[in-house]
Amino acid sequence: MTIFDEIQASIARLAEDAGPSVVGIGQRWGIGSGVVLGAGRVLTNAHNVRGSRATVTFADGRTAEGNVAGHDIDGDIAVIEADTGEVPALPWSTGTPAIGMPVFALANPGGRGLRVTFGSVSGIDRTFRGPRGLRITGSLEHTAPLLPGSSGGPVLDAGGQLLGINTNRLGEGFYLAIPADEALRGRIDALARGESVKPPQLGVTITPGHVARRLRRAVGLPEAEGLLIRDVAEDSPAARAGLAPGDLIVAAAGQPVRAIDDLSGALRAASGGTIELNVIRGTDERTIQVVLGQNGQAEGGA
Repeated sequence: MTIFDEIQASIARLAEDAGPSVVGIGQRWGIGSGVVLGAGRVLTNAHNVRGSRATVTFADGRTAEGNVAGHDIDGDIAVIEADTGEVPALPWSTGTPAIGMPVFALANPGGRGLRVTFGSVSGIDRTFRGPRGLRITGSLEHTAPLLPGSSGGPVLDAGGQLLGINTNRLGEGFYLAIPADEALRGRIDALARGESVKPPQLGVTITPGHVARRLRRAVGLPEAEGLLIRDVAEDSPAARAGLAPGDLIVAAAGQPVRAIDDLSGALRAASGGTIELNVIRGTDERTIQVVLGQNGQAEGGA
């Protein structure tokens, strides 16, 4: 048997054994894929769902209307409660992915039929930007081709065990997946209990750094590293603390702020409490205490 025969046999076996556990996620605005992880539990990407309902299509063509039990926008995962019937859950891998390891990507874009592709692990511990532009770290990079609508589908090893959840296309021939590790298990369990992760927010709109520097130069202000506030939402933590458009956030909780990830990390650490921001208004630097809402969520903030 040649290596190509072995690959073909593996694809056929995975299509038969794991294919039924790969579902389509379809709504009027778009399509995606998902995977059955247990009785009544389907995992997909957060960017595949909107609101509290989602349509799940199974391999046999059956559809079920599911409830979004919980979602983590910045982590790009969501758990849907739906009638999975007798569909088996995919087993989790007990091994550690390594560069060069053969992998198989499965998808059912919007319930339009199973796809199985072959590739290899091309990188580990990679970083990419999630739906809100924040970093997602520790990702698995592979070369198994994916059609549009494949995000949320599984990456499997040759034994049919779950290695990751496809979530992002890097470009020509490279794809990223959220690794199926113990940390993901814990996050999934919390989401299944309805414990959605609410992104911590101040209630501000931020101007990109290069634009901020140009704007400060245009009005004769010295350049400084930080995040320039473009707008402040009404009745948000930022508004109540007195932050204003044009303020430049240069530090949060005593740490320099040079990118949105710096600010988001400080907000998560201070979730539900108070955070100290250092801002430059014009040429004057000042310290502002911001009282965050529950879980750090801005009420009506951006």
